[in-house]
Amino acid sequence: MIPQDLKYTQEHEWVRIEGAAAVVGITDHAQRALGDITYVDLPRVGTQVRQNESLSVIESVKAASDLFAPVDGTVAAVNDTLNHAPDIINRSPYGDGWICRLNPFDRSGHAALLTPDEYEKLVAEKK
Repeated sequence: MIPQDLKYTQEHEWVRIEGAAAVVGITDHAQRALGDITYVDLPRVGTQVRQNESLSVIESVKAASDLFAPVDGTVAAVNDTLNHAPDIINRSPYGDGWICRLNPFDRSGHAALLTPDEYEKLVAEKK
């Protein structure tokens, strides 16, 4: 199930707009591909990121994978719960498993992201 209130990247990150912030995480498809997540290298608060540049690294029993910034912005908050329970991403990739909040962020970059229908098509093509 692909939430309809999010935008997506081709690298399987999602973005939810909450007021002036962009909340970032990885999709259900990404967490399934990674398997059991064992570690998340959270970005530092205050770090400025550029769209499509590495924001974080997620490690699992299968592999390590970069998380790419879906939009330009400044890291305003991170999900510290992931420091001791990174597997929350496996259980709740669109909810409690969020990774960081960008505030401010570049709204023009958000407009270029995939819609839920476009992302669903992308995932279907990779199966």
